Amino acid sequence: MVRPTPPGSSRLARYGFGDRAPELLVGLGLWDAATQEPAGDAAAGLVTALSRAADPDLALRQLHRVVEALDRTGGRAELLDALLVDNGVRRRLVAVLGASSALGDHLVANPGQWTALRDQDGRAPEATGVLAPVEGPNPVAALRLAYRLALLKIAAADLTGGQGLEHTMAALSALADGTLQAACAIAVAESGAHPRLGVVALGKCGGNELNYVSDVDVIFVAATDDDLPAATGIATRLIEICGLVAWPVDAALRPEGSRGPLVRTLASHQAYYQRWARTWEFQALLKARPAAGDTALAQEWIDTLAPLVWHAAERPEAVEDVRAMRRRIVDNVPARDVEREIKRGPGGLRDIEFAVQLLQLVHGRADETLRVTGTMPALRALVSGGYVGRADGEALLRGYRFLRTVEHRLQLQALRRTHTVPADPAGLRWLAAALGYTAAPGRDAVEAFRADWVAHASEVRRLHQKLLYRPLLEAVARVPAESLRLTPEAARRQLEVLGFADPTGALRHLEALTGGVSRTAAIQRTLLPVLLQEFADAAEPDRGLLSYRQVSDTLGTTPWYLRLLRDEGPVARRLARVLGLSRYAADLLARDPEALRLLAEDAELTPRPGDVVRDGFGAAADRHDDPVAAIRAVRGLRRRELFRIACADALSHGSLAPSPVLDVRGVGTALSDVADATLGAALRAAARAYPLPPGLTFAVIGMGRLGGEEMSFSSDADVLFVYEPPPGVADDAASAAAHAVAEELRRLLGMPAPDPPLGVDADLRPEGRQGPLVRSLAAYTQYYARWSRVWEAQALLRARPVAGDVSLGSRFVALADRVRYPAEGLTREQHVEIRRIKARVENERLPRGADPATHVKLGRGGLADVEWAAQVLQLRHAGAHPSLRTTRTVDAIAAAEVAGLLDEGDAAALAAGWQQAARVRNALTLVRGKPGDQLPRHGVELAGVVRLLGRSDAGEFLDDYLRTARRARTALEHVLEG
Repeated sequence: MVRPTPPGSSRLARYGFGDRAPELLVGLGLWDAATQEPAGDAAAGLVTALSRAADPDLALRQLHRVVEALDRTGGRAELLDALLVDNGVRRRLVAVLGASSALGDHLVANPGQWTALRDQDGRAPEATGVLAPVEGPNPVAALRLAYRLALLKIAAADLTGGQGLEHTMAALSALADGTLQAACAIAVAESGAHPRLGVVALGKCGGNELNYVSDVDVIFVAATDDDLPAATGIATRLIEICGLVAWPVDAALRPEGSRGPLVRTLASHQAYYQRWARTWEFQALLKARPAAGDTALAQEWIDTLAPLVWHAAERPEAVEDVRAMRRRIVDNVPARDVEREIKRGPGGLRDIEFAVQLLQLVHGRADETLRVTGTMPALRALVSGGYVGRADGEALLRGYRFLRTVEHRLQLQALRRTHTVPADPAGLRWLAAALGYTAAPGRDAVEAFRADWVAHASEVRRLHQKLLYRPLLEAVARVPAESLRLTPEAARRQLEVLGFADPTGALRHLEALTGGVSRTAAIQRTLLPVLLQEFADAAEPDRGLLSYRQVSDTLGTTPWYLRLLRDEGPVARRLARVLGLSRYAADLLARDPEALRLLAEDAELTPRPGDVVRDGFGAAADRHDDPVAAIRAVRGLRRRELFRIACADALSHGSLAPSPVLDVRGVGTALSDVADATLGAALRAAARAYPLPPGLTFAVIGMGRLGGEEMSFSSDADVLFVYEPPPGVADDAASAAAHAVAEELRRLLGMPAPDPPLGVDADLRPEGRQGPLVRSLAAYTQYYARWSRVWEAQALLRARPVAGDVSLGSRFVALADRVRYPAEGLTREQHVEIRRIKARVENERLPRGADPATHVKLGRGGLADVEWAAQVLQLRHAGAHPSLRTTRTVDAIAAAEVAGLLDEGDAAALAAGWQQAARVRNALTLVRGKPGDQLPRHGVELAGVVRLLGRSDAGEFLDDYLRTARRARTALEHVLEG
């Protein structure tokens, strides 16, 4: 059987009404059954208003029920007349009836209360949360009625835009205060006792951000032990009354939770929080404020515990406690609800609240402007103080407003505690309409709501992770509160304690960085206490602070600089460590301040692959026709790569180390890749300045540590230049062209510049400095076949192509293989010659006044000793053992051990000696800012090297160095004797 359509329902369906609408509208006198039109213009306006409610059918049904209730009291005509002529009443009442079935039921039960929604003296009725007086023989019932009336006013103003979210939350919190106070008065009157009992509000009520339906968190405090019995009875009755009137009162946040006494004295509370309270309990106290009862006693309780709250973040576990608590909350959300939870789920209200509260706990120790109870005021204070970026703060405020408004609409519907967005389509349509979403071309209201919800939740979750897991937080939390207050006198004392040699000069730097009321100064005041701790761990704290001021002076007005230090991972502490430990890195950063961004990500502190570096350098050189401009661009890229490698090396020890950690061999490879790329780009620029004849090929062969891919920060680039003329080109002309290119390459790289130089050293060529700078491959072949001596074969052990023509480089290596890997090994005479040369190097090349025990390059057990041992083994055995055919020292030692050519202990001693000497050599350059091979026995430079290498005791470090060097020297002697 097909149900007939009621007359007029199709017309009203376009308004959003259901089948019963004609009947109900006719009953209200708003619809003409004969014409199927509204009964006049005023009625049309009311019908239109009803159609725009969140749920038009609900609004119409509720209105019909209220009017029917007024029929019994004689107030029907007054309400309908007001709805037809008073736009304010119409808007407010229709909005309430369409959004809240619970408040509609209340009006049906108390229909005369609609008059509270009338305009008063041309103004909307105030929705302040103030309770009407509670009188009569049944005060609890009177309180319930007064509570619902005040709630009605708040909801009406909220739904019609009469007040913002913060005003609504404050009004609801004030209503809770009034309800608590009235319930307390009723309980006192019933008991006849008058103990001093304070009621402290916590949670949303304490933060003046209560929602429509929520437990009200409280703590009860009595003045004395004598007050406890009566106070406990009153508190128990207060909880019962509030449950009957409005909402549950939750006292579970009290000491020991539900297992502890409901009421404690002020002294008992203080003893508990001093000895037993956990981090989350102090976190809860951030929102404490007096709410009812003896408010002076409640305020005394808050003031007594405040010092404990503002030192809670200094506990070692505090920051992680807050993070763990947030994770547990998310984990406890039922799986079916986690995507629809706007409070506890990821991207929900708790994400914002926990991030804000952790920042308050950490930074509020020194900054009293952060000691506010509400989330939104606290977030604004964090932004004003520079602890949260403006854009991030605005995004969180927008997210908070959106999520709290959704929560309010959900709870208003049935005045039921809920934080879960409905899954059914009808519920979603109602919620979208209640939030003011309307259909638009190509997208309906639900889609628009979902899009905004996903956007806000995603941004909230991202910012929650960014703020709650900011590494700087843990560092700030470890700094005592007194040290965070950088008053001049406190700062001077702190600088002296931290070991600054010139506290007065350091104080001037601090005043320059933190002076004034600017946002920049505020952020610096947050950062500097942590940075000073890092500078203090360096050998020269003053120099670290000076470098930091220089960087800040350069970048201080750049929008991203301080934001990067405050927000992005471990940047601030990494910067402080690098500046404190490495003059070399500090000098590079002073010339390229934007390289600071590399400290934000571990991936940025991982040296880039060699082919990527070569392609980048080559492309930079090719963008300039002028060779000088080309090499200037290449130097800029080289400076950035050197800073990357220097930072990775300086940070390789301790908690700030990037992952993976860059070891000394990785440093050598990375520096060699940069040198290869620099030589390749310089060769391209030189070849454009002096074009080679068609068909002539040119290559650069790396020698020494460049060839072995074992460059240090102080290494020159040892090279050979080789060319091959095309058929038919005179050798003189080809040689002249090749010489011009080689000389231009050396000129370009040798031009004065503030960056660390890359010296190009061709002294290992045949005949040394007396020989021609460039030779053809045929000339090299002839020379090595006729004139080569054993030291030249030894030098060729590390030859590899680094730039230029690949094929020519490969042919040179094939030539070198015939010389450096003799099939029969070394003759007796050659062995004697090698030992003679080694002795001569030690006698003649060690600098005057150098300590041979601690000279990392030429001293006993230093780099030269280990390299000599590896090369002797290669000259002897690589002809018969191809595994020894490598340009890398440690690889050659390992291969010799595997082949049974080197004792296991000697192999370990040589490898340890090489790694130690290479690490110390790099550290010396990083600490001093210029090359150095002499490890001092005492002083600031030794202390700097020790700190950079992750050691703490200089004496112990020197003992280890000498012991390792002696073992490496002994192993060398074993190899030479063999």
